[in-house]
Amino acid sequence: MKRHAPFVFTATMLGVDVAMTCLAFLLAYLLRPRETTPTVVIPPFTYYLGMMGLSVIALIVVFFFYKLYHLRRGTSRLDELYSVASAVSISVIVGMALTTFVYRTEIDYPRVMIVYFWGLALLLVGLGRVVHSTLRSALYQRGWGESRVLIVGAGEAGTMILEKIRVSPQLGYRPVGFLDDTRAGQTVFGLPVLGKTAQLGDIVHEQRINEVIIALPEASHQDLLSVIARCEDGRVSIKVFPDVFQIMAAEVNIGDLNGLPLLTMRDVALRGWRLTAKRIVDVVGSALVLIFISPLLLFLALLVKLDSPGPALYWQERMGLDAKPFPCFKFRSMRVNAEEETGPVWATRDDPRRTRIGAWLRRYSLDELPNFINVFLGHMSLVGPRPERPVFVEQFRQMVPRYMERHQEKAGITGWAQVNGLRGDTSIWERTKYDLYYIEHWSLWFDFKIMILTLLRFLRDPNAI
Repeated sequence: MKRHAPFVFTATMLGVDVAMTCLAFLLAYLLRPRETTPTVVIPPFTYYLGMMGLSVIALIVVFFFYKLYHLRRGTSRLDELYSVASAVSISVIVGMALTTFVYRTEIDYPRVMIVYFWGLALLLVGLGRVVHSTLRSALYQRGWGESRVLIVGAGEAGTMILEKIRVSPQLGYRPVGFLDDTRAGQTVFGLPVLGKTAQLGDIVHEQRINEVIIALPEASHQDLLSVIARCEDGRVSIKVFPDVFQIMAAEVNIGDLNGLPLLTMRDVALRGWRLTAKRIVDVVGSALVLIFISPLLLFLALLVKLDSPGPALYWQERMGLDAKPFPCFKFRSMRVNAEEETGPVWATRDDPRRTRIGAWLRRYSLDELPNFINVFLGHMSLVGPRPERPVFVEQFRQMVPRYMERHQEKAGITGWAQVNGLRGDTSIWERTKYDLYYIEHWSLWFDFKIMILTLLRFLRDPNAI
């Protein structure tokens, strides 16, 4: 049975979608207007069965074209729900068009019933997907539909991928081993290095590998193509851990200049109406948050003031858009003149300069709540790369390639790096990669996704200092 798990998962997902769509249609019928007159009689539910059938067919077809029946491990549930919402909306329109075309004037339905059906389908189909995904993840953890994974490259990138797999058993990945030209025969983080990259094809066959992850971010494109070519079994899924250039070039458009072909490697996302839309979200969002949390801000300010001498609120110079400095507002979490003797020092876990209340504020990121003032004033955005102090920016620009490109967008209260655990005393190289990915792939939905993930994770962040 476990061998056929992918088919079972897909079939049950299809069944859940159909069931939830039918339930949404039934509830929409029950919620429809019920006024009757001598000349108007509300038909029974069976009258609408043909219409419901066309709606179900439309949903299945649209979901198929949206690839929502392709099981992908590791896909964010927020991304899946976003795709489901788009597909459901389109399927409702297609279903109504099919109904009009097939039945013409034979079926008369209240227009408000379609509105109910659309809203209920969004809710119920999305709920069904969440429940199915949760059950599927539980079965993955028990070995159902496991995917045997081979990691090519036992360096830093390879071990990081192994760590991510081990802390995510719900994805159903089973790491079998590494391939590495310099560590063949060794054991890395408890996983054997089964051979060299030249043996990839044989090991894939011998170990019944389902997925190969190539963790060679520094390899040339020619070397990567050579490794991929050794996977002769077309049934093996291949994924590549990218370097910074590959992240930058993820969206390559081909154009021409009067017949001369050109590759567009970057098309700046935040300009024109996009910039206006992001600013509107920032102003509205920060204003609502400041109004809602104003009692909390007053309470925290009082705690800071009573805990230690000095101001409750202070500002620190940070680098923002176009590398221009701005005053970043925060609750004081360290004693006054904490850097008087040492000068600017990077904050660390269990920093001795913290006050008692300051340690608690930093643990739950409450010291950063005044950042919403910066957002409202236009210094920062709700989402973007976290701002650093000028002295550290000068250091990092010498160490990390493309670091200054983080300043092409406004600094943010939260960002893609932060929701992926890269905050506090973590790798600045990895943070920069995530920040550049955000800049290159910006969209309003990406911003909303990061804000939702921030709300879900900020109380559980182990890297808060």
